[in-house]
Amino acid sequence: MDSGINKGVIATTFATFIAFMGIGVVDPLLPLIGTAMGATPYQVEWLFTSYIAVMAVCMLLTAWLTTNLGSKWTLMLGLGIVVVFSTLSGLSPDITVFAFFRGGWGLGNALFTSTALSIIVGMSTRGINRSITLYEAALGLGIASGPLLGGFLGTFGWRYPFFGTATLMAIGLIFTAVTIRMPRKEQAKRNGKDIFKALRNKVVHTNALIGLGYSYGFFTILAYTPLTLVGLTTIQLGITYFLWGILVAFSSVVVVNWLRKYVDIIRLLVVNLAFMVLIFLALAYLSASFRLITIVASGFFCGIANALFTTLAMEVSPFIRPVSSAAYNFLRWSGAAIAPIVSGFIGEIYGLTVPFYISGAIMAVATIFLAKEAGLLRHALQTNFETSTA
Repeated sequence: MDSGINKGVIATTFATFIAFMGIGVVDPLLPLIGTAMGATPYQVEWLFTSYIAVMAVCMLLTAWLTTNLGSKWTLMLGLGIVVVFSTLSGLSPDITVFAFFRGGWGLGNALFTSTALSIIVGMSTRGINRSITLYEAALGLGIASGPLLGGFLGTFGWRYPFFGTATLMAIGLIFTAVTIRMPRKEQAKRNGKDIFKALRNKVVHTNALIGLGYSYGFFTILAYTPLTLVGLTTIQLGITYFLWGILVAFSSVVVVNWLRKYVDIIRLLVVNLAFMVLIFLALAYLSASFRLITIVASGFFCGIANALFTTLAMEVSPFIRPVSSAAYNFLRWSGAAIAPIVSGFIGEIYGLTVPFYISGAIMAVATIFLAKEAGLLRHALQTNFETSTA
């Protein structure tokens, strides 16, 4: 019996795990890097913003590269770029150069993330829902393990986690090169215009704009909250965001699949985002010790939202997967890119907790917009389902 999981799927899943580990590895290091380089919270947050901003812009290139180079070679190019710029990040002499290298890292991650899910879906015989579950498991565990790796290796110096990430990603690159065998079939040539064409589709840009609002909040939690947990050591911060990431992984893989048996996907997402609004209000009002508990607990709701948004991005769009993924991620990562730098600036000028009010307000707008457009998204889900089963 075909298990539906071959070596290529395993290789891509492992590389996904390492790629998202690279996002979170910086988390517990932010205070340490700020001290070592004499950087303010605003300057330190550029390590996230440059990375994610480049990711967002480079999504415009991924559809063209995927259809001209093929999914496997686009994936491998992305992995190779991450290896180079992760290493260079560990060699950075100052915060400006560091932010530049993180931008290069973002380019590699854009090429990787735009193709990884479509490869997993295309090579697996278990169907799109189980493929998304596998992808979300790798994403969640990667985000969970990144802070732990950063916190542990950071006890020896802030540079070591970046060298460790580069080594793991190089292993993923070799594993991918050896195991992935993509079918030899020509795809129609695509370019950045196809992504803008997709974004003109009301269903696609509606879902992507809601995802943008959610991603702003998600990266406020991931990238900004470490600066508000004053007094924690690097390893303590690492453990905090490891626990947060474990909840992200658990809820995105286990809880969301259980809930979807009983609750419509759109209604579930509306309720989940409403809880995220309450999370931000709690982060703004509670003391530092309770804020830590709230940060960890927020991983439960982040995991559910991650899985649901990934499902919607793949299932509401009438376009091919590489274009659907790139269009959604272009807008989604745009929201993620501005969150760290805006939160860092506002927190530095107006107070550490003020950014949580901003994120809560943006999340509330996203929730209302989703509730308003629920009928549109449900209709797209049903239409695409009927088309795929016809």
